[in-house]
Amino acid sequence: MMNLPNAPLLVGAAFALVLAGCAAAPARDPIFWTGFRDHPHGYLDEGSAPNAANFLPPPPRPGSLREQDDIAVYRATRALKGTPRWAQAAADNEIETPSAPRIFDKALGIAFVPERMPTLTLLLGRMLGDLETIQTPAKRNYFRPRPFVVEPAETCFQPEPWLGTSGSYPSGHAALGWAWALVLAEMAPDRADALLSRGVAYGESRMICGVHYASDVEAGRIVGAAIVAALKADPEFQADFTIAAEELAEARRTGR
Repeated sequence: MMNLPNAPLLVGAAFALVLAGCAAAPARDPIFWTGFRDHPHGYLDEGSAPNAANFLPPPPRPGSLREQDDIAVYRATRALKGTPRWAQAAADNEIETPSAPRIFDKALGIAFVPERMPTLTLLLGRMLGDLETIQTPAKRNYFRPRPFVVEPAETCFQPEPWLGTSGSYPSGHAALGWAWALVLAEMAPDRADALLSRGVAYGESRMICGVHYASDVEAGRIVGAAIVAALKADPEFQADFTIAAEELAEARRTGR
């Protein structure tokens, strides 16, 4: 994953205008970011965010039973090529917001349409920035080579060159998928089982794709829980959470 910029962004102002209502002007769809270059930064700064290098245990030692299990799972999951789960894992490679949270459409029972839930979209997008802040020290500290680099085999998508030079431990997808699932489950508790199950599956897709080991995915979920714990103490996140939960509830009431 790429580091997100920390510079102030105009997208925040655009959302403020949308949420303010602008009664004198006709309603317009909110303006969203288009990629990493203009992506909103997270809620947490380095001084207030947990540091994954300080709370995550190291990855399995070379030659350990746990590493052997990681390798065995990597080899076994190559046999899933051509199955629906392999195809789902390939689709789960998407992590960029504002569109990525649509992975929870089925679990929520409605389509995730950013224009109808602008605050929720921004909240989930900013969590990607928080992920980078929290996990990057561990990625750099441990710098575990990815499974397809150590033992080349087919992956469920063609890895971009930068992926092979980035650390495997922990899995950022698993972290963010679990963090998103926890937040959405709090907003829609009646759908919690489905949402949490989807969050787990989203992380496991990285193992099936062959770009992470099983222990990377498990460590990612620890990071995801740490993200949510830190955000629960952040007043700005909590204010956005209240509005976002109302947006989601309205979308569920209207069925769109």
